[in-house]
Amino acid sequence: MSQIRIFDTTLRDGEQSPGCSMNLKEKIEIAKCLEAMKVDIIEAGFAISSPGDFESVNTIAKTIRGCTIASLARALEKDIDCAWDAVKVAADPRIHLFIATSPLHMEYKLKMSPEQVLERAAAMTAYAKKYCSNIEFSAEDATRSDREFLAKVVEVAIKNGANTINIPDTVGYTTPNEMRDLIEYLIKTVPNSDKAIFSLHCHNDLGMATANSLAGVLGGACQIECTVNGLGERAGNTSLEEVVMAMHTRPDIFEGITTNIDTTQIYRASSTVYNVIGQKAPLNKHIVGQNAFAHE
Repeated sequence: MSQIRIFDTTLRDGEQSPGCSMNLKEKIEIAKCLEAMKVDIIEAGFAISSPGDFESVNTIAKTIRGCTIASLARALEKDIDCAWDAVKVAADPRIHLFIATSPLHMEYKLKMSPEQVLERAAAMTAYAKKYCSNIEFSAEDATRSDREFLAKVVEVAIKNGANTINIPDTVGYTTPNEMRDLIEYLIKTVPNSDKAIFSLHCHNDLGMATANSLAGVLGGACQIECTVNGLGERAGNTSLEEVVMAMHTRPDIFEGITTNIDTTQIYRASSTVYNVIGQKAPLNKHIVGQNAFAHE
């Protein structure tokens, strides 16, 4: 039996969707829906990005007791310090740090060499580990990274204290076969891969975020990062309701794979999020749309 952790980032990545910003009261309302739905981890925000984001992460960490509460942080000491200050009051706090690993991002975004990225990943994971034991490391733009280099980064992150390794498809570029193959490669190649669980964070630019996430699970990943209604930057993130119900509905394919999600709470959470952002579900939206179970 394999338990898939559901990591909800509606309040962080979802809020980055144009026109979907939320105030503190609305974020608390959504966080309570996520808790009732029994998501495993709530990424409450990016604490250092603004005083308002810090306040919302900190308030959610104080309010929600039934989920792990995470804050995103760049691989910088000031970000990690701020993330910890925001989540340290949580029942189970998590620091989620990231650094880019693709040639394009390293050269033009970070202006760092691969060796510098490797050193930074090791040092900042160790720095975060001094605060808490629940550390997630993300290799931004992992699906466009050199595989051998990616494996080295993952190895040093685990060696320095990361117990969750996230493999993001940051620009929604990959396909299901590629994603499954990449997860299988990393689990097989990284010598200390058994010391961490592997996670997926897929974007929907080519309409394959759900398929890519499910393929990664079949490859051995044990955490899916997703958002209610698939909210997120550009074309959105993996949709929570889609991946959960796909695994729930098709045990013949996802044999022995389960989640903690209370599926009776999905519609309520979906409706709450749509109400908060002032939108309605498209009529043909999977799982939660008005026509999802309607027949002419």
